[in-house]
Amino acid sequence: MAVDFEERVNFQRLREYRLGRIRAALDASDAGALLCFDTNNIRYTTSTQIGEWARDKMTRYSLLARDGDPMVWDFGSAAAHHRLYAPWLKPENCRAGLNGLRGAIPPDNELFVRTARELAGLLRDNGVADMPLGVDIVEPPMLFALQDEGITVVDGQQIMLDAREIKSDDEIMLLTTAAAMVDGAYQLIAEVLKPGIRENEVVALVNQKLYELGSDDVEAVNAVSGERCSPHPHNFSDRILRPGDQAFFDIIQSFNGYRTCYYRTLNVGRATTAQHDAYTKARDWIDAAIDMIKPGVSTKDVAEGFPPCHEFGFSNEFEAFGLQFGHGLGLGLHERPIISRVNSLDHPMEIKQGMVFALETYCPASDGVSAARIEEEVVVTGDGCDVITLFPAEELFVANQY
Repeated sequence: MAVDFEERVNFQRLREYRLGRIRAALDASDAGALLCFDTNNIRYTTSTQIGEWARDKMTRYSLLARDGDPMVWDFGSAAAHHRLYAPWLKPENCRAGLNGLRGAIPPDNELFVRTARELAGLLRDNGVADMPLGVDIVEPPMLFALQDEGITVVDGQQIMLDAREIKSDDEIMLLTTAAAMVDGAYQLIAEVLKPGIRENEVVALVNQKLYELGSDDVEAVNAVSGERCSPHPHNFSDRILRPGDQAFFDIIQSFNGYRTCYYRTLNVGRATTAQHDAYTKARDWIDAAIDMIKPGVSTKDVAEGFPPCHEFGFSNEFEAFGLQFGHGLGLGLHERPIISRVNSLDHPMEIKQGMVFALETYCPASDGVSAARIEEEVVVTGDGCDVITLFPAEELFVANQY
C-alpha cells in the first residue's frame, strides 16, 4: 500500500488532520479536555493501537487538553513500545496505566483513585481544571473517582463524533482500500457458493482471505441463508447451503482501523421469481436513497424514502431498525450520520461533503423464507456521491448458475 513512486496515504498528514479536527471540536464545546476510553477515539487522538483484544478491556485511555499534546496510557510494555515507535507523541506522554480490567481488579485496590488524581493534576497543569472534562465511555468507579476529585464530567463522545464526521482524502483512501478488500472476498464467495458448503465454512474462508489481504480486524462476517433469511438474525450458523437458496452476507472488517459494512445477496445455482422480485425491491429502495445523497440534503429526506416497517413485515420501527438504514463509517462501524425512520424523521441532520456512510436495504420474499439484503458505501462529493463498494449488485447475483 506504500511505494516510493506514488503518494497514496500520507500518515503524517492523516495524524495532523485528525488532531486538528479534535481541537476544533473541543474549542467549539464547553469542555477543557477530552478523556477517551473508546478504542476508536484513542486511535483518532493518538494514532496508537495495540490489538483488537484490548477493545473491551477499558484499560487504555488518552487525554487531550485544549492547548496540550495528546497523551496515552497503555497496557504495560506497550507504553515503552510507543516511546520507541510513535515519534509524533512526546515520550513522556506515553505512559503505562491500569484501572481494573473491567472489575477483575476490584475498585478497593484504588487504581481508579490513583488515575483520577493523576488526571486532575494534569488538568491543573494545562489550565483547564475549572472546565468540564469530556469523557466518551466510562466505568462507574472511574466516574465516581473523577467526581471525587471535583471534576465535572460531560459527554465527550459527542465532541469526538463531531470531530470524526468529515473524512479527509487519506481517510477516504483507507476506506476505499478496505472496501476493495471486501470486493475480493465476495469474488471468493461467488466461487465457493455451491450446494454442500456451510455458512461457517464461508465465514472461515472470508476471514482467511481478508487477513491475507492485510485486514487488521475482521470484526464480523454475517452469513445468512435459506429459511434463516427472514427475519434477519444478524449472525451465521452451521447451516448447509442447498440449490436455490438465497443467501446474504455482511463483511465488517478494517484496514488501518477504517471499517467496512458491506452486504451482498447471492443465490446458489438458481433463483425463483419471488427471490428476484424481492431483490428488485431492495435495489430500487437503495438506488432511490443513493440518488438523493448530496451536500445539504437532510437525513429526514433519505429516511422518508425508506419503506415503513409494516411494508416488510414488522409491527414497529424499532423491530425494523437496521434493515432500511444508513450509518457513518470510519474508525467506528457506526458514526454519523445515522439514517433511519426511528431517529431521522424527528431529528434530522444535514448531509455534508466528506461524509462516508453505508446505506442498507432489506426485502423479504413472498415465499416466506427468502430475503434480499443490499448495502452500498458512499462518499459524499460536492454534487452527489461516489459508491465505493463495487462487487456487482445491480441485479441478483446467481453464483455457479445451473
